[in-house]
Parts: sequence; structure tokens; C-alpha cells
Amino acid sequence: MESEKESVKELIVDVGETEVQLALMDNHRLIELNKESSVGHQFTVGDVFLGKVKKIMPALNAAFVDIGDEKEAFIHYLDLGLYFNAFDEFVRRTNTNTNANDIFSEIQLGPILEKEGQIDKVLKPGQMVVVQIVKEPIATKGSRLTAEISLAGRNIVLLPFAKKVSISQKIASKEEKKRLETLVRSILPPNYGAIIRTAAEGKNAAILVSELKSLISKWESSWTKLSKSKNVQLLFTEYSKTTTILRDLFNDSFSNIYVNDQKEYEEIKKYIAQISPDKEKIVKFYDGDEPLFDKFDVTRQIKSSFGKVVPIKQGAYLVIESTEALNVVD
Repeated sequence: MESEKESVKELIVDVGETEVQLALMDNHRLIELNKESSVGHQFTVGDVFLGKVKKIMPALNAAFVDIGDEKEAFIHYLDLGLYFNAFDEFVRRTNTNTNANDIFSEIQLGPILEKEGQIDKVLKPGQMVVVQIVKEPIATKGSRLTAEISLAGRNIVLLPFAKKVSISQKIASKEEKKRLETLVRSILPPNYGAIIRTAAEGKNAAILVSELKSLISKWESSWTKLSKSKNVQLLFTEYSKTTTILRDLFNDSFSNIYVNDQKEYEEIKKYIAQISPDKEKIVKFYDGDEPLFDKFDVTRQIKSSFGKVVPIKQGAYLVIESTEALNVVD
């Protein structure tokens, strides 16, 4: 019996003037398409801000926060996190005349916020708070926020002002769980916690140490902004959508990543080198005359998918018709 043909998985990154399009291909067939605006800041999930409390809503046990968007963002008491007081003390004490590293490491974690507490006992109008977007703004509603900051990597999620080191339940081996927990605890500085993701299973110490250092550096690089100004501002943003997709989807089955922009190419290459050094060579810069999506047959497949006839595997296809009464799929 003939063995099944090996899958060729590729990511095609087309950087335009106003947006970045990402096409995930499996054996040259388009299976996922993502778009990201490249114009201005869009207030996206994962972004971390220094915000200002505008209004307390005791009846909702929540508050509205100014993060620089036209629509005020929203945070509930339960989203302040266990160690909100530590973040609050850090914001208040950090300035150009203090050493942020010393302040961060010496702050005591505790006591935790009461589960049944009231937000007006914790927040006041005008108070500056470090917050992270967990849900993007839609229609008339502003962003949904959390004050429990996290920085997600491929293998590890870093938790500033936390004590726990938890491990994905999908890692079955007790020995591997113990190895990972011992390793991560040994390299975490004071007042940091972490979540060890499933992807960390089997990874060597060098890769995990490198990623953890990168996440810590990302968080601590925001301290300079915080020290210089207590105005509403973006402290740092999540990775670009390209690297976010790679973080969640990338594995050893990826064959190629093609990019038509030098800056994006360098960012992706650097990211791959960090999470999987042996796969750095699959990142390739495309500078051909033919448009990138045309070169890899993405444009034709996009047009085909939005037509009446949509091809699927094994030669089958769907016929989609819209009528006054209903949509018909055959």
C-alpha cells in the first residue's frame, strides 16, 4: 500500500501599504486567511496600557478606564486579579528618581483581593492603572480589560506579580511536568509566575530560558515609559498577527514561510530562531516581480472561495445560492 503523501504546510505573508495578509497553505491549498491592518494602532487583544480610571460603577462592581481610545474601556472587579495591590504600588512608586528593578523585586505579594470585594474600595477616579485588553472594542462598546497582566510565548506564559507556576494538563508525563516546573522555577526572578504551555513538552532548557528572558525583557522594557510619564499611554503591544499565528500554529510540520517585506522577514526570522532554532532556514524573503499571492495561487483560491461553487477535498464541491427566502447549500 502506498504511503500517504507528506503534507507541505506553508505560510504566505503579503505585506501591503494598508494591511498584512496571511495565507496558511496545506499542500498548496488555502486553509486559512487572516488580515491585519498596518495603519495606526487598533487596540488589539494583548496590548498593555497605563490607563486612567474615569468613572466607578458600584452597581456593576466595575469601572470605565481611559486607554486613549474614543470609547472608554471597561474593567470588572473580578478582572483586577489577585495581586492588583502589587501592580498599584509599583505604578505609584516608579518614577525617574527610582530604580524600577529594585521596586519590582521588593514589593510584597499580598494580601490578595477579596473575592467578594467592592471596586470602589480599590479604584478611585483619576487613579492610574496598568491594564491589558482581553476583548477588542466593537460597535459602541469599548475594550474589555484585565489588570492581571500576562505575556504569552510559544512555550511559556509569563505572569508579572504572581506566585504560581502551573503546567498544561495535556502534558501527561509526571516526570516531564516535574522537569519543566523545576527548570522554570529555577530561572524565574522574584515576583514572577508562569504557565507552562503544552508546546514546552520535550523542549530543551536553552530554548525555554531564551524565551523566558525575552518575555521578561518585553515586560521590563515598559518600565522606562512608566517611569518617565504617568499619562495614559501604550506600554507595549502583543506580537504582530504574523508572529501570533506562528506562536499558536507553528510546529515541525511547517515547510516554508514566505515574506515579501524585509522588516517583517527579519522579525519572523528572529522569532523562529527563538522558538525553534533548527527551523530558522524555512523563513524566506520573496522579492519576485509577480505579486506574492499570485505566485502561490492564493488570489485565485480566494476568489474561488467567494464564488457560488466552493471546491473541497477529494474533488467534491459545495454550491451556495442565496435567494429571497433562504441560503441554499448543496
